[in-house]
Amino acid sequence: MITSPKIPATGWYVLGNARLHQSLTPGLEAPFDRDGFALVDVAIADGRIKGIAPRGERPAPPRTVDLAGRIVLPCFVDCHTHLDKGHIWPRMPNPDGSFMGALDAAGSDRLIHWSADDVARRMDFSLRGAYAHGTRAIRTHLDSIAPQEKISWPVFVEMREKWRGRIDLQAASLIGIEGAREAKWFAGLARRVAAAGGILGAVTYMLPDLDELLDRMFSTAIDLGLDLDFHADETGDLAAVSLKRIAEAALRHKFEGKILVGHCCALSRQPDREVKATLDKAAAAGLGVVSLPMCNLYLQDRRPDGATPRWRGVTLLHEMKARGIPVAVASDNTRDPFYAYGDLDMLEVYRMATRILHFDHPVADWPRAVAATPAAMMSLDRAGTLSTGAPADLVIFRGRSWTELLSRPEADRIVVRDGRAIDRQLPDYAELDDLMRA
Repeated sequence: MITSPKIPATGWYVLGNARLHQSLTPGLEAPFDRDGFALVDVAIADGRIKGIAPRGERPAPPRTVDLAGRIVLPCFVDCHTHLDKGHIWPRMPNPDGSFMGALDAAGSDRLIHWSADDVARRMDFSLRGAYAHGTRAIRTHLDSIAPQEKISWPVFVEMREKWRGRIDLQAASLIGIEGAREAKWFAGLARRVAAAGGILGAVTYMLPDLDELLDRMFSTAIDLGLDLDFHADETGDLAAVSLKRIAEAALRHKFEGKILVGHCCALSRQPDREVKATLDKAAAAGLGVVSLPMCNLYLQDRRPDGATPRWRGVTLLHEMKARGIPVAVASDNTRDPFYAYGDLDMLEVYRMATRILHFDHPVADWPRAVAATPAAMMSLDRAGTLSTGAPADLVIFRGRSWTELLSRPEADRIVVRDGRAIDRQLPDYAELDDLMRA
């Protein structure tokens, strides 16, 4: 029986024989193996990493916790979620697993159930799960269709304060891009987003006036100093090219803020010439892209005749990364009509992404897609990496290689925050039973 290492509750200590990945330890000089790992000792004191040194043949330092080659990763950063929708599946399931079924079911649930108390309880439930799994920062989209924006944004502000110091919480508005046609209402929403320190966001469709609507969004973001976050081309329709139109708008406005675009599923089905033109513009515009492998695998190419799906739904992350476009993967929806499963566990997301998107052979720096890259997209300081002077926020796994780490759920992982192991008790689904009967 292999026992779990015991992390001291007080004082300083050293994590000995820890296996760290090159892509997530900037500046570390060590003999890395073919998978990018090095065995190191990590000194921790006062809630921070005081030093990282190659293990080599040195004798074990005092107060060493021997990890025997276990993988240690920085705490995760989940840059695209929907905490306001989370866990409504028991009371409002998707009737057929389709995208339209998800839209209709989630819209109905919002109209019937989304009071401040309902949203707050489900958000807190989701955050407790994410925290226990080792996530330290989350961006959530908030449905902001009137009158929901008056309910969910104040809840978000309260939740951000409640979770301060445990999870860095960001929010982006979520409306259909056509909502920007209502100039007065849209301006009010943007001011609400700005007052809450949020991100201006929308779902884009191939509307006749898409360019004009994007211009309004970009102009508003510039006026208020806001970053932008879009859902784009979440479809298999080859005519869906709003990613390119977003890039063109960014270039047109010379936008200097950050722009994160999610999904972009249709790109993987388009002709090479169209793909190249889109990616060239996305790179020039400085866009970042996040793929949602689990949700897109669930929704995309679901066939009404019950036939087997023919494509995976994810976007072209390898081609984007080759052009210098920052790319990430994230959780997206959790136990709601858009995705019936999930628990905001970013190890599960990375495991699925590795299999669906081929984040292997070589592994290269793909681990950055769940840590350092989304941290940069979210403008988070010293998150998503392990380095001297950074907060000691890390996850200790039992696996000693990628194949070990990604083959089991790692339910007994150890999550360390500010140098101390946290209580990883997951919330019980029964806590939400009364809401599901509402």
